[in-house]
Parts: sequence; C-alpha cells; structure tokens
Amino acid sequence: MKKLLSGLLLLSAGAFASGCAPDFKEQKANVVVPHKFVACYSYGCRKRVTYAITQQMNDRFAAIMSEGNGSAEAERQAIRRAVAYYEDLSAVRIGTRDDPKSPVAASGKHGQMDCIDESTNTKHVLLYLQARQLLAYHSVQPNTSRGMLIDGRYPHWTAVIKDTSGKKWAVDSWFEPGGGMPDVDPLDYWRTRGVMGER
Repeated sequence: MKKLLSGLLLLSAGAFASGCAPDFKEQKANVVVPHKFVACYSYGCRKRVTYAITQQMNDRFAAIMSEGNGSAEAERQAIRRAVAYYEDLSAVRIGTRDDPKSPVAASGKHGQMDCIDESTNTKHVLLYLQARQLLAYHSVQPNTSRGMLIDGRYPHWTAVIKDTSGKKWAVDSWFEPGGGMPDVDPLDYWRTRGVMGER
C-alpha cells in the first residue's frame, strides 16, 4: 500500500510539474472573430491578448499555406510553419516568449503557457486557416488529451486535425518555445506517448 501511495504521489508530482490540468473545457479563444486573433496564456487560459489581423498577416499565412498545396503531408508541414508564425505574432503582443514545456512553477511568470493555453491557441489558428479556406487536405477537430496519472502519464492536451482519409493527427506545440514548430503526429501514436513526461 505504501509503495502504491508513493507511486501515485510521484505521478501526481509529474502531473503538476507539467502545468496541465486533468479536466478542460473548450475555451472561447477557439471562436474565430473576424479580423482578430486571440492568444491564451498564464495557464488554463486565465489571461488573453487580442490583436487585429492585418492584411500583411493574411498574406503571410496564405503564402505559408500555399507551400503545402501538393499533398496532405506537405500541408501538415505548412501547418507547422503557420502555427509558429502565429506564435511569433502573439509573443510580440504578450511581451515575452513562453518557455518549452512550461512547468507549474512558472505559472506566475508573465507569458508562460501550459498545454491548455498551447492547445487552445493552436486550435484557434487552425480554425482561422480553415475559415479562410487555406486547408485543402485537413479539417479541425475537437482538442483531446492523453494520460490519467495511474497509467504513468500526466494529463496533456493537444489540438487535432483530420485528413481527407479520416486519419487524425495531433498538433502539439507545448514541447517547443514560443515560435517553435509544433509536433504533428498520428493521433493514435501521440496517445501512446507521454510516459513520465516523454515527448
């Protein structure tokens, strides 16, 4: 019994260190507002910054996504670059760039993001791309999670896209600093990862 309790405490510590919550509701930032971007930060989307989408931004996103016109794989790579560009834009408005894998100890540090912030922001920009018809091979899906503590993994959230064959892909931006390109992996594979904090 003592070993079991010790193990659960260790896993709980890992969960809290991740800075991500076991339960999560879709955030308002996921709603696309014409001509505006929203970026969550400060853990659990407690704070948000809103800024205007300029024509220059629209043109840049269109140029990035045009590089992915050839195939679903090319489009996924373009999505990675588009998310990174959005994060660069948001970092300027927030006033700082978030660290990779922000731990709970950084929750009071301005501009830091947990996986709820990251997955919410990623879905937000994906919905923007979809609304502008810049996604030819994918559609945006509800965010999802993995990990239940008792399976050796802390709760962790990701944005999700589905290709035209029906296969789902995780778009996970938490492991890179702000402006870094997110991981895009098959969702089934992504669900098997994360044991003791592995990528």
